[in-house]
Amino acid sequence: MKTPDYEFLRRAGRVLNAGQARSLVVTGNIYDLFFLEAPNGDGEYLPLADFLTAKWQVAERILVVYEINGPIRFVRQQDLERVRDAWLAWRTGMDADQIAIKRMLSSKRVADLTQSYSKDFDINLRTATGNPTVALELMRQLCLCSRSELNGKALLRESLIILIEAADLVLPEGDIPNLSDVDRHRVSICHDWFSDPGFTNSGDSVVMIAESRSLLNHRVARLPQVLEVAVPSPDADTRKHFISWFNRTQSGSEGIRLWGSQQDLATATAGLSIHALLQLLKGATYQHRKLTQQEVIEKVEEYIKSQLGEDIVEFKKPEHTLEDVIGFARLKDFIRRELIPRFGSREEDALPGAAVCGAIGSGKTFIFEAVAAELDMVVLVLKNIRSQWFGQTDVLFERLRRVLEALSKVLIFVDEADTQFGGIGPETHSTERRLTGKIQAMMSDPRLRGRVTWLLMTARIHLLSPDIRRPGRVGDLIIPVLDPEGPDRDAFLEWMLRGALDRKPTPGELRRLDAAMEGAAASTFAALRAELNAKAVQEEEGMDIDRILEIIADHIPPAIEDTRRYQTLQALVNCTRKSLLPSPDVSPETREAWNEEIRTLERKGIR
Repeated sequence: MKTPDYEFLRRAGRVLNAGQARSLVVTGNIYDLFFLEAPNGDGEYLPLADFLTAKWQVAERILVVYEINGPIRFVRQQDLERVRDAWLAWRTGMDADQIAIKRMLSSKRVADLTQSYSKDFDINLRTATGNPTVALELMRQLCLCSRSELNGKALLRESLIILIEAADLVLPEGDIPNLSDVDRHRVSICHDWFSDPGFTNSGDSVVMIAESRSLLNHRVARLPQVLEVAVPSPDADTRKHFISWFNRTQSGSEGIRLWGSQQDLATATAGLSIHALLQLLKGATYQHRKLTQQEVIEKVEEYIKSQLGEDIVEFKKPEHTLEDVIGFARLKDFIRRELIPRFGSREEDALPGAAVCGAIGSGKTFIFEAVAAELDMVVLVLKNIRSQWFGQTDVLFERLRRVLEALSKVLIFVDEADTQFGGIGPETHSTERRLTGKIQAMMSDPRLRGRVTWLLMTARIHLLSPDIRRPGRVGDLIIPVLDPEGPDRDAFLEWMLRGALDRKPTPGELRRLDAAMEGAAASTFAALRAELNAKAVQEEEGMDIDRILEIIADHIPPAIEDTRRYQTLQALVNCTRKSLLPSPDVSPETREAWNEEIRTLERKGIR
């Protein structure tokens, strides 16, 4: 089977070999496993740091690896000796030949000097263990040593590649005044190191590994000399390769038992990392049982929630369909005829998303949960992507993007979208501006068209950023959900009476009920239906229309009429389809009257 193609590895190699940057941040799916092909076997899957050191272990490079809790480690022992000799020559001003000659002449001073500097190098290496400030300064000094010359000759023929694992722990994000003294010192070291023209023009490189660039201190991460290479989540081909490799390498077992083919498993595990897939397969093979499709679905859901947090995302599994939606005949016809086919498409006619607006209590969420149930795709509910912790919002967004890019087809369901996504104006917090900007860019990303569809629900469509509402994003389709009228309203009245009245109401009775329910929203009908059913159980003699009207009359509607009218008007003026308005032949005068009414309500303080 074809070996996985790691584009990020080629890109990092091009950046370093071309000298575009000497400081590189590797971000994204950094905690996963990566396949290293063996010359005479199946190869193995390794963590990222081990994978990079194996791939970059070439004759003209000296690999140095540092992790905050460990020592500065040279991948090859001979490289350590070579660097120690260069350090000695750099400190003494004598190359190896000169030192050897002077030692032969029994120069005690030279012997003491060389022994002192050699011991100094080893002490520094030991001191750097568990002390990241010392480690960073020592590695910076090694780069100075590497590019130094003596008698016209470079002290090191090879170039250094320094790999810093968990770089976000070494250089944590935060405003400089709020950092500890040692953190500020480390930021200062790296800032000077990476922006030094001598370093940027040398052959040495520093590769930092962190899940997100935003987790690194901004004084370093935002340097123009620092470039980023993102590691994506594994695609279907990579997952299929791993499944095949895992199956082949199981000793003394019958291999994986599946409900379908290995290709089916690779498709169903979209969104999983190789590490999570390994856990899934190990569990099934250890118990000698068949892996079921439902088990895979549950693992995908569990993994995505673990990456983003249960308070950020959930999987939507509505049990009702459009058949369960009362009234809204024209809207349901539009949904079946236009919306669902375009949401399901993978071609150029696919919608990037849609916004659903209308007054509170109009039934938006219930209707479009039914739409989600009828779409044969993963439905993710985005609940709260903004984090209270500094820098975490950017990290959550990057995790979300990796998940979405890995899934083959997904619908993002966002309720109360006006509170989830803010504005981009100068009065908006910088974190909120970045989040909104990134969401907007993702909505219009041509690579995600037909794969990721956004469904934004809001009663306050006017508070959504104009950039989100433009065509090419959810502005392609803004759907108003209006209070029921005409036959739709009759359908709601008849539905409300089911269970309370043991017969179908007459036209005259419907008119009396209609008058009593003036201005009622879909949520009002639902609330009254529940109360009427409860009363019907309590009253042994049964209920008639007069008793039902008496119960309705006892209800006082909440004082939100102006607010609901304002939200309805905003839905009407923002609607992008004439066929979804109360009348398809809405004149410019009517639209201007709506806008004037909006301004009147705003003068009353309604927003």
